[in-house]
Amino acid sequence: MSLMEIEVERQSNPVDMIEFVAATNDWSFERSGEDEIAMTVEGRWADYHVSFSWMEEFEALHLASAFDLKIPENRLNEVIKLLSYVNGQVLMGHFDLWRNEDVVIFRQSLLLAGGAEPTNRQVEVLLSSAVDACEAYYQAFQFVVWSGMDAKSAMDAVLFETVGEA
Repeated sequence: MSLMEIEVERQSNPVDMIEFVAATNDWSFERSGEDEIAMTVEGRWADYHVSFSWMEEFEALHLASAFDLKIPENRLNEVIKLLSYVNGQVLMGHFDLWRNEDVVIFRQSLLLAGGAEPTNRQVEVLLSSAVDACEAYYQAFQFVVWSGMDAKSAMDAVLFETVGEA
């Protein structure tokens, strides 16, 4: 018998923990099914549409955060270049282009193999790290889509750090 054949009985659906954390923090959410919950998180640059999905077959809690930024066809190639630059900087998770809607999404998963249950802190960190990543690079995507900037210049602009005070 291989290790993959061992079945572990899960105590609860991990999405229940997301709902608990959301309710505890007074976040508005919508439970769209047993294995999915969605919410809108207000950021500095935009509101992010976040969904958590329990993927039983992978024993993973998947987070997807979509920008409210539609990619026009004529900027698609430059956005794809920008995705490459951005993903080279991101430690956990990754940005992707969701072709169904032509929007940029950030995706990350929390592996819960062997019956592990997510903690409040893990859920909060998963969400906050996703929002932080979206906030860090949202403007680069805006520069490419709306300002016509090339991907490298857009990355340089958002990675520019100021030092001192004016």
